Amino acid sequence: MKPIRILQVFASLDRGGAETMIMNIYRNIDKKKVQFDFVVNNKIDEYSYESEIKKMGGRIYRMPKYQFKNHLSYKKKWRELLVDHPEWKIIHAHHTTPAFIYLKIAKKLKRITIAHSHTAGGEKTLRSYVRRLMRYPLRMIPKYYFACSKSAAEWMFGRKSIETYILNNAVDTDEFIFDYKQRIDIRKKMKIEDNFVVGHIGRFDQAKNHDFLIDIFYAIQEHDKNSMLILIGDGKNKKLIEQKVQNLGLEDNVIFTGVRKNIAELLQGMDVFLFPSLFEGLPVTLVEAQAAGLHCVVSDTITDEVEVTKNLLEFVSLNCSSHEWAEKILRHKNSSRRNVYSEVVNSGYDINTTTNQIQQFYLTNNYKIN
Repeated sequence: MKPIRILQVFASLDRGGAETMIMNIYRNIDKKKVQFDFVVNNKIDEYSYESEIKKMGGRIYRMPKYQFKNHLSYKKKWRELLVDHPEWKIIHAHHTTPAFIYLKIAKKLKRITIAHSHTAGGEKTLRSYVRRLMRYPLRMIPKYYFACSKSAAEWMFGRKSIETYILNNAVDTDEFIFDYKQRIDIRKKMKIEDNFVVGHIGRFDQAKNHDFLIDIFYAIQEHDKNSMLILIGDGKNKKLIEQKVQNLGLEDNVIFTGVRKNIAELLQGMDVFLFPSLFEGLPVTLVEAQAAGLHCVVSDTITDEVEVTKNLLEFVSLNCSSHEWAEKILRHKNSSRRNVYSEVVNSGYDINTTTNQIQQFYLTNNYKIN
């Protein structure tokens, strides 16, 4: 018997939080029963996860990026794609801005439709406001509502949040668990053996608040010239942050790694994880950092649902000064690391638990009529 094929819809397949979450599931799902295919925005270059998906048997289809001016052609291409692929009984939408178009088409074609919220906020711009308006129909169109947290469900689905299925942004706990030897090796490799190392993972855009993050690190430097900052990720604001680092004379103490595959290894080398985001859904990177036994200093804009371990997360107001943030981070200079495997598993954030939940959902609903 062939596996059922689920269509996952994303804007991209680069190493963002939502993409990482679904890839964690894809690696662990029983592919004899369930296979994934993907629709993404058209792009000439290959996406970060593209080759891995193809090796696992997934297929990738490119769609033009939605713009108001291509509304009719976008609808036409989606209808043609879904008609050509009747094997996709379930359409799982992670790219939610244009989802009111393709989920409505899928619904008319009697497919099972899912809208999945991965965020609990947006930038305070006209463009962001328009995107939120475009998402409003998702409170009525889908058969099912998914979210990474209660706050993400409330933000996108409003009163429908009470019907939302919370799917935890789980991680492979075995991969991230604290390993002292790996810590020594990566610190030696990066030449940071004797430094106090602050780390951050995230795309360079407004939501991640890198500008304030650099202010915090500058305040840390005033107390400890031996401190280092590791910034993992890429994005539209990266050059602006690089320029700010240079302007503050921090270039010798800040490491820009770009997008990296060895996240678990890099987390081992850090001493504190800093995450002053303006808004989030439920960041998988914070689950990964906790799984690695790292103390995390994070903004109180993030849902407390992300606290999957005991005493590793400290929530701080963004109204606090950079110096106040620095003081809280510096308290962890000599903090020890511990094995938190059982805490992560018991919190429901181990990938095996989440994969079993979503696999059962797909198998149960694959033959229902929308």
